Amino acid sequence: MSSTVAAKRAFPAIKQVDAGLLNVGYAEVGPAGGKPVILLHGWPYDIHSFVDVAPILAAVGYRVIVPYLRGYGTTRFLSADTLRNGEQGAVAMDAIALMDALKLPKAIVAGFDWGARTADIVAAAWPERCKALVSVSGYLIGSQAAGITPLPPRAELQWWYQYYFATERGRFGYQKNTREFNRLIWQLASPKWNFDDETYDRSAAAFDNPDHVDVVIHNYRWRLGLAEGELQYHDLETKLAQGPNISIPAITLEGDANGAPHADPSAYAKKFTGKYAHRTIEGGVGHNLPQEAPQALADAIIEVDSY
Repeated sequence: MSSTVAAKRAFPAIKQVDAGLLNVGYAEVGPAGGKPVILLHGWPYDIHSFVDVAPILAAVGYRVIVPYLRGYGTTRFLSADTLRNGEQGAVAMDAIALMDALKLPKAIVAGFDWGARTADIVAAAWPERCKALVSVSGYLIGSQAAGITPLPPRAELQWWYQYYFATERGRFGYQKNTREFNRLIWQLASPKWNFDDETYDRSAAAFDNPDHVDVVIHNYRWRLGLAEGELQYHDLETKLAQGPNISIPAITLEGDANGAPHADPSAYAKKFTGKYAHRTIEGGVGHNLPQEAPQALADAIIEVDSY
């Protein structure tokens, strides 16, 4: 499907629900009684990464829920006093809080980038809440300790923006040039994806969220140990720092033209101890796999549900 056609597709009216620390904006597609699937986007993207995945799943009976992460779209913090925290544990707890608010005891979870990390954490830390997992780019659970370990120079180069964000110049630059910056990330992360202005602008509206810059900067500074987390996530982060295995049924996906930092599938395969498969999606598919290859993600979700 061309990006022009994709840009014309839209979600129904966005719903809002109080969940944990947030009032979460989310799209919902499919029958209310369908098996729930939660689709989680990453940075710097938004719910429209799944705008073509959701109707495919809804057509075969799934209830598809696509939330804006903290700092994106219509999701807002309930209190002005809450730290605009981007650490992995906080974002994962948001997903559990959303499931609780929507009274979903269990769901299939899938995502990419920050969303894949969140889905991985839900699967590892709350396996009883997770029917199955589809994770783009595999096992992404990390820790501050791991973030201290240097990578080979070529790998470090791919993380240039993380070091930019570590400076106040970087914070100011991202705040001043958010849309231009994130468009550059889209181009670098998906070098063969010829998205158009309409497609980008539709997602870029989500970056106008008043908490977006604070959450993003905190996320990348936290990874390098340059920003503190919060005590309420300490126990979870301690568990995640052990690199817990994922025992539920899982499929990992990778695009053959992913320009963002990512590990070879062989590096994380042993982290998935339940029924597991990996698929490399060919055809010049980059980092934003759900939007570039929506049928492949939908197929993986349907497949893993059968495991």
